[in-house]
Amino acid sequence: MTFVRLIACVGGVYSMFLLWAIAQERLSVPFKSLDGTTAEKFKSPLFMGTCQSALSSLSAFIYIMLRRKSSDTLAQSLGLEPPAPTTNGSATKAKKVHANGNGVHHPAKPSTRFSRTALLLRYLQCSVFITSAAPFGFAALSYISYPAMVLGKSCKLVPVMIMNVLLYRRRFAPHKYLVVAMVTAGITLFMYLGPRKAAKNNASSTNGGSYANLIGITYLLINLLLDGATNSTQDEIFTRHRVTGQQMMFWINVFCTLLTTALSVLPLPYIPVIHPSHDGTSELAGALEFVRTHPGIVGPLAQFAFTGALGQLFIFETLQHFGSLTLVTITLTRKLFTMVLSVVVYRHTLTSGQWLGAAVVFAGISVEAFVKRKGTSRHPYCRHSLT
Repeated sequence: MTFVRLIACVGGVYSMFLLWAIAQERLSVPFKSLDGTTAEKFKSPLFMGTCQSALSSLSAFIYIMLRRKSSDTLAQSLGLEPPAPTTNGSATKAKKVHANGNGVHHPAKPSTRFSRTALLLRYLQCSVFITSAAPFGFAALSYISYPAMVLGKSCKLVPVMIMNVLLYRRRFAPHKYLVVAMVTAGITLFMYLGPRKAAKNNASSTNGGSYANLIGITYLLINLLLDGATNSTQDEIFTRHRVTGQQMMFWINVFCTLLTTALSVLPLPYIPVIHPSHDGTSELAGALEFVRTHPGIVGPLAQFAFTGALGQLFIFETLQHFGSLTLVTITLTRKLFTMVLSVVVYRHTLTSGQWLGAAVVFAGISVEAFVKRKGTSRHPYCRHSLT
């Protein structure tokens, strides 16, 4: 059953975010106005984020309501109150053993499961991380090239593991550090040793010199650290609180919607990266006016929000059952598997360096599979597997 669930999660993440990426690319091109005389680009990323998080919270709520037990209250269904006690004592036994795969007792963290305030604050913390990370990623592209951004993102497993260790003192089985290193190195080789394309003229990236590159790399590192903090905090919520992936998805997206709406509605002054508008007007007003005068954006925007919402259902299902390292591995290898598939279907070619990178990634995944098959992965945090 676990293997079937993992395959379903991988397939869901791959398919939904492939469609999501197509919609995102369509949103980056100019849209014709109603009279057809002009064409402009949509420049309201906060509004895009608000649409996606609002629809994601709605889809999570519908999923929860469809799966809820008739005896549960609304607060219990949303994870704000403890579920109804079981009669077979399994809940009591689960409390005595702390996320342990071998039955050995380990000191459990202080339980804050029934503290509604503590749980909501964790959700808010994740939402702040998510809302703050995206602008730094967009800002980094103004100073470094897109391939450099892709290379940086390919190392995302490293900050996820680092933030798990630094923020929550979480330990991993020794072989997992080897697997993370192999997957990161393989993806980096695959991206870096691909066919070289002619560089486009970009004043920000090519003429800015080392100072511009330093700024871009700094923004990228902040983005990666915030992403790592998000994933590690989500792991901490699952470890400390008995919630489902859909409950977490609902509350995080509710808080994200409130945060992005506030940033969009308020006429904030110029704030570097977070609110780069200089005119002091609200972004929401400009976004709604653009949608009114450029109706062609409605379809791609709806596809962007809808596929993102469905994709998040699979993401949080993966987080709940397999942990953040598995999730990041799935998202990082998605492009690699897509490109390898294109080689088979469309007979494209890969460089020898890319084949080497793909081999290293598959070798890393094979190490994890081999260890799990041998039954040697018996660490208290063994649910943070990579496959």
